[in-house]
Amino acid sequence: MSLLISLGILVLSLILLTTWLKISPFLAFLLVSIAGGFILGLAPGEIMKSISKGIGDMFGSVLVIICLGAMLGKLVAESGAGKVIADTMIKAFGIKHIQAGLMVTGFIIGIPLFYNVGFVLCIPILFTLVYQYKLPAVYIGLPMMASLSVAHGFLPPHPSPVALVAFFHADMGQTLLFGLILAVPALVLAGPVFSQTLKGIVPLEGKSIFFGSEQMQGPLPGVWKSFFSALLPVFLLGLTTVLSLIIPLKGSVKTIIQFVSDPSMLMVISLILASFTLGELKTKGMKNLMGIYERSIKDISMILLIIGSSGALKQILADSGASHEIAEFFLRSPVHPLVLAWLISASIRVCLGSATIAGLTTAGILVPMMGGFHVNPNLMVLAIGSGSLMFSHVNDPGFWMFKEYFHISMKDTLRSWSLMETIVSVVGLAGVMILQHFF
Repeated sequence: MSLLISLGILVLSLILLTTWLKISPFLAFLLVSIAGGFILGLAPGEIMKSISKGIGDMFGSVLVIICLGAMLGKLVAESGAGKVIADTMIKAFGIKHIQAGLMVTGFIIGIPLFYNVGFVLCIPILFTLVYQYKLPAVYIGLPMMASLSVAHGFLPPHPSPVALVAFFHADMGQTLLFGLILAVPALVLAGPVFSQTLKGIVPLEGKSIFFGSEQMQGPLPGVWKSFFSALLPVFLLGLTTVLSLIIPLKGSVKTIIQFVSDPSMLMVISLILASFTLGELKTKGMKNLMGIYERSIKDISMILLIIGSSGALKQILADSGASHEIAEFFLRSPVHPLVLAWLISASIRVCLGSATIAGLTTAGILVPMMGGFHVNPNLMVLAIGSGSLMFSHVNDPGFWMFKEYFHISMKDTLRSWSLMETIVSVVGLAGVMILQHFF
C-alpha cells in the first residue's frame, strides 16, 4: 500500500471516528495510532513505544505552559481583569472595529511568545468581550488567532524561524522585516476578510470554558494592573530579548536570562506575580485562590488528553519515515526552489500536524541543495515557514485547542480554523514569490 493511500486512510479514519461514531478524540487518536503503526510497517513491539514517546514528548513541550496559562487565564477572567481589558479595548477601538483591536493585540502578544502561551493568554480576553457584548466568538476571535499563527510561522524569535535562519545562514533582521511585510496581507485576508463568512458559527450546547465565569466579589482591578498581569509573560520575554541584544551575555548573566526567558519559567513567574496583583492573597485567601487554579485545570483536562494523544500519531508517522518519503517525492518535481520548499513543508505539516517539525525537516532536506538554488535565503526561510502552517487539521494540537476552547463542531472547526491557516500559508507563499523578484 502506498504511503499517500495509507496516510489518507488514517486521517479519514480519525475524522470518521470523531464525527460519525462520536468517539472521544483522545480514544480516536490512540486507536488510529495503533492501526497506523501496523499499516506503516512498524514492528508490533515498537508501536506502543512510539505511542508512549509521542505522548510524553507532546506533554513535555506543552503541559506546563498550557496548565499555567489556564490558571493565569482563569484568574484574569474571575478577578475582573478580563472585563477591564475588554472595556478598555472597546473604548479604544469601538465595537465596530473590535476585530482590528483583537488582531493587533494578538500580533503584539504573538511576536515574543510561543504559540501555546499566546493562545491561552488571548482566550480569556477574547471571551470576556464575547460574553459581555454578546458577540460571535469565531467571527471576532479568528483574526486574533490568525495573528498568533502568522507570528509563529513567519517571525523570529519563534523557534522554527530562528532555527531556519541558522540552517540557511540567513539574516535575522531581514527575515523579520520580510516576515512583517508578508504578515500584513496574510492577516487582513485570513482575519477580518475571511471571518465575514463565519458569522453564523455558534457554539455547541453548553458553554465554553471562559463563558460566564464568576467574578470575584469586590472592586475591579485597575487598568494598568489588569494589562500588566495578563500580559506579563509578553513583558518578561520582551525584556529578556532586549537585554540579550544590548548587553554582552557571558557567564551567569547569560544563564539567568536564558532561564527566565524559557516559556515555562515565564509562566511560573507570571502566575506568581499575578497571584498577588489580581489574587490579592491577603484579602482573598490562599484557599480561594487555589480553588480558582484547580477549576482551571478541570476545565482543560480533556484538551490536555487530546493534545497528548495527538503526539502519539505524530510519533508513529515520524518513526515510520513518512516525512522523508514525502520530501523525496517532491524533490523529483521540476518546480521553483521556493515553491518546492513550500510544497515539502506543507505536505509534512498536513501529514504530521506539527509546524515546527515540518519546517525543520524541510530545512534538513534542502540545506545541502542551497548552493544550486540561487535564491535569497531569507525568502527560503519564509517559504518553508508559510508551508509549515498549511491546513491544520485533526493531527494538530492547535486544531483541538481551537475546537475545544471555542466549543464548536468538527465541521465548523475545519471551515474556520483549518481554512484560516490555509489562507495564511497560501498568501505567505504568494508574498514570497513576489518578493523574490526584487531581492
